[in-house]
This record gives sequence, structure tokens and C-alpha cells, in this order.
Amino acid sequence: MTTTTAYTVCPLPTETLHALRLTDDAGHPTAPYTDPEGGAPLRCCLRRSEPGEQIALVTYAPLRRWAAETGARPGPYDEQGPVFVHADDCPGWSAPALPFTNTHRVLRRYSAQGHILGGRLVTDDFPAALTTAFSDPEVASVHVRAVEYGCFLYEVRRG
Repeated sequence: MTTTTAYTVCPLPTETLHALRLTDDAGHPTAPYTDPEGGAPLRCCLRRSEPGEQIALVTYAPLRRWAAETGARPGPYDEQGPVFVHADDCPGWSAPALPFTNTHRVLRRYSAQGHILGGRLVTDDFPAALTTAFSDPEVASVHVRAVEYGCFLYEVRRG
């Protein structure tokens, strides 16, 4: 994890990636493939895939995993969706800049119990939007999501 002044960007944890590379959160066996074109948003290292890389499309349940770690009870807000990951271990994310901010994104805010507190379409100043999200003391976590499909890209935590 890389920390900034008000929040921490969280790619998928190593332990989670190891599990997802075997069986995803929907119980499907993982099926790696060669990405012929590149461009898939990888949640392990928070960059786009390169042509020819071995990747996998898996089902991921971000709130379920977070709840297991924190004791939250997201109830009906627990959801699962598709994410791309490298098929094998990778160096992870270490960039100082916020990833995947070169286009419109949705920031979905969650309480410590995993309940949605609101969402915001971000079209320009991404760092300011995160600062605003965390200015609400009830916000424990923010999911950065793609606008087109609503897919989870990564989590940002307070601190």
C-alpha cells in the first residue's frame, strides 16, 4: 500500500491475489489466457496490461473481503464483479500517482459497516474529490469504479 496525506490506495492484497488465481469469489476456477491486445485494467498492479501478457478475468467481492478483515457487515451491499489480474505474481503497485484517473470515474463511499454513503462522478480533479470524500468522518473506504460498466478498480482507505 502507498500512503498519501489523507488516504491510502489499496490494490488487491497479495493473499487475495493468490486465492483468486486458484478460485475466484464466485467459486469458479481461474482460467488464465494471453491478452492479445493489451489494455485490460489490472487490479494487482494498477496498470493496463501489455499485449502478450498472461492475465485472468476473475470474480471479486471487495466488500466481502473487506468485511472479513474488519468485521464490517455490508449485508445487501456485498456484491461481486469482474476484475482483471495477472495470471502469476507481479511486482504490484508502487507508483506515487493515483492510478486510472485519466478518464471519468465514480467514487463510491462506504461506512465502517460497509454501507454505501453516496457516490460521485469525477470528471476532473481526482485528488480533490478523494479529499472531499474523506472529509466526511463517516467514510471509512472509497471504491474507485469505472463509469462504463461500474467495475471495481481499487479501494482507497482513510489514513
